[in-house]
Amino acid sequence: MKILKFGGSSIKDADRIRKVLDIVIRSKQENGNIAVVFSALGGVTDDLIEMSKRAALYAEDYIDRLNALEKRHFDIVNELISVKNRGQVLTEVKLLTNELADVLQGVYLVKELTPKTLDFIMSFGERLSAFIITEALRDIKFPASYLDTRQIIKTDENFGKANVDKTLAYQNIARHFNNSDEVQIITGFIGSTQKNETTTLGRGGSDYTASLFAAALKVSELEIWTDVNGVLSADPGKVKNAFSIPEMTYEEAMEMSHFGAKVIYPPTMLPVLKERIPIRIRNTLNPEFTGTVIHNRHLSTNGMLIKGISSISKVSLLRVQGSGIIGVAGFAARLFGALAKEKINIILITQASSEHSICMAIEPGAAIRAKSLIEEEFHLEIRANLLDEVAVENDLTIVAIVGEHMRKTPGIASRLFQALGNGKINVVAIAQGSSELNISVVINQTDETKALNIIHHTFFNL
Repeated sequence: MKILKFGGSSIKDADRIRKVLDIVIRSKQENGNIAVVFSALGGVTDDLIEMSKRAALYAEDYIDRLNALEKRHFDIVNELISVKNRGQVLTEVKLLTNELADVLQGVYLVKELTPKTLDFIMSFGERLSAFIITEALRDIKFPASYLDTRQIIKTDENFGKANVDKTLAYQNIARHFNNSDEVQIITGFIGSTQKNETTTLGRGGSDYTASLFAAALKVSELEIWTDVNGVLSADPGKVKNAFSIPEMTYEEAMEMSHFGAKVIYPPTMLPVLKERIPIRIRNTLNPEFTGTVIHNRHLSTNGMLIKGISSISKVSLLRVQGSGIIGVAGFAARLFGALAKEKINIILITQASSEHSICMAIEPGAAIRAKSLIEEEFHLEIRANLLDEVAVENDLTIVAIVGEHMRKTPGIASRLFQALGNGKINVVAIAQGSSELNISVVINQTDETKALNIIHHTFFNL
């Protein structure tokens, strides 16, 4: 059995959906048992969030956005569903959009948008897309059945990023599939509490839904369908010679994703990783291409010392330094604890062996707040001149090279730094984990594209 998952870019309009229907039909013919998870139509989740915010601001133009969303779904139904069956489908879509309109009117009247209400509003994206696609398949006599995952995926009440009760979810999934012979068309991204209140699963939620179903059913493979030819060696928008990577390990995929590559959001991989289920990234617009398979098997190098290069374009670097760090137990705990309390995420950490300084890369929008929090935490040490004021450097980029075969392979770092040196690119900070899966460098943002191309040429001769 296989699970297929299609993101919003794969189903943004009727033409794309027709391609998806062909892929689903062929996959059923080739693999037998399949189930398919869908995101909302491309851009719809953002539209729902925006109209919710406008309604909460008592701005009547939310109605225009709602009408445009309704028309978009009506147009797709009119293009995909035969005249004989179209009326009933349009009626169901209208019932859903009417329900959405009622909720938005409530937000408008009370001028308040709670996380619980926003989750309910966002759920309409997946509910509409999965329902319409189910009916489009049934219209051509394909045995499809619509599955609203709020019946199956039970979560806590952490609205906006709900935590799934995996044990119960796996039991519910297994029970549901034991009682169904049709291909299940599944809503991604959403679940519900024990009180049947709608929740969403946060960033990468539809991928996570697919991963949960794949793990529960112990499928042979999870296919994630996007609009690119699998995982690429670098960002093709910045490196014109970037190429598709045939295969990579889970760890390599996680490293690439952390440092900006749009592979798959790492937490969504955990259920399938635990069950050792391969993930294949494929292209809806090029379905003949086999894409990239992500698994746990030891891979041959194929002559390549690294697997890929990725980057985070905009970061700020905070530097904490002074004699008050050296040999002081608990300093790091205080430092990182102060940031954790305010939910400030640290992307990269590096510390000199002298213990005289610690550098951290964070998102630029959090830099000023982070500086204030650290200086507040260590105000006594700063006053006693044991620590300097926190230095902040902006307009920086992290570039990372990733590859399992970097482990115990001499010369990787020297090639990297020699290439950057030859390109007259200054390195502000360096980090490498003990796993040796990646080497990360912080450089000026203006050098990002140049650095990516130099490194790509150095390691891939392209």
